[in-house]
Amino acid sequence: MHNKEVGRRNVLAGGLAAMATTAVAAPAFADETAVAATTAATVDEKLKGYTYPLSARGEANLAAAPPWHYAGDVVGVEFWTSAAAAAASLPTGLDPDPASSGHGYALFIDWQFSGDNEEYLDPVRSQYGEFLVLLDAVWQGTPVAWCPFIYVDNDSALARGWVQGFPKKMGAIRQTRAFAVNSQAAPVVGAGGKFAASMSAAGHRLAEATVTLEKTSATLPALGRPIVNLRHFPRLSLGQYDNPAVHELTMSILDNPQVANTWIGSGGLTFLPAPGEELAALAPERTGAGFRGSLSYTVTDLRILN
Repeated sequence: MHNKEVGRRNVLAGGLAAMATTAVAAPAFADETAVAATTAATVDEKLKGYTYPLSARGEANLAAAPPWHYAGDVVGVEFWTSAAAAAASLPTGLDPDPASSGHGYALFIDWQFSGDNEEYLDPVRSQYGEFLVLLDAVWQGTPVAWCPFIYVDNDSALARGWVQGFPKKMGAIRQTRAFAVNSQAAPVVGAGGKFAASMSAAGHRLAEATVTLEKTSATLPALGRPIVNLRHFPRLSLGQYDNPAVHELTMSILDNPQVANTWIGSGGLTFLPAPGEELAALAPERTGAGFRGSLSYTVTDLRILN
């Protein structure tokens, strides 16, 4: 990829990473020449829409067709879990990164979404919270990030995630807010500012984080690796349960990623056990940087790896 293309379309941590216009961590970019060209076949269907439910006018679908534009504030913590637990979470086709085994990030994001028609003016649909984990891994010798768990509190975000291969579940995500006025009810986005975040699902709190800001940063620590997901859709056919209709590794592609007002410092992180959940299997053994910043990007495409 030529340098002039870097600001236009970068493969970064899909759903969350963005690139500053100045010094940033060097990410692993997808070679656009390696992305296979596809010829889409048109389905002969009178109902309209991109995702379920298809309908007469095509307005009822949970997620309309891209472009998908995102802007949000992220509170995150770097952490290390056990090498064995991290390796156990990887799908076929990905291997542990021997240089950073067990290393990852937990990210809490307050998102605002839009298509090209000012959908952000409908806040109840366009705003949502998200929590996800990214673990260091390797795909065919390339350092990547693997997302074993991700939660959102918006059904449209859930649908968009499944289209991309993110294993989204429903949850409740909250983070400390900052405001443009000085108040004892909010932290400063600056040295000494303290932020917290949490995620719960099905009535159980699953993740808690605290961050204390210390200094500015040109980027967010979670940048630098493209996210690889496993897009999976099973068959409901007797004898075919282990033969899914779709089962493919995907790499996220972000258009025009940007970050702003990014700060790093120290962080604390806890994963809590609950019935029907496996997040606690990745419980941090130690933490590294805590960080907060704003980011934006657009999604229009996806790379299929196998």
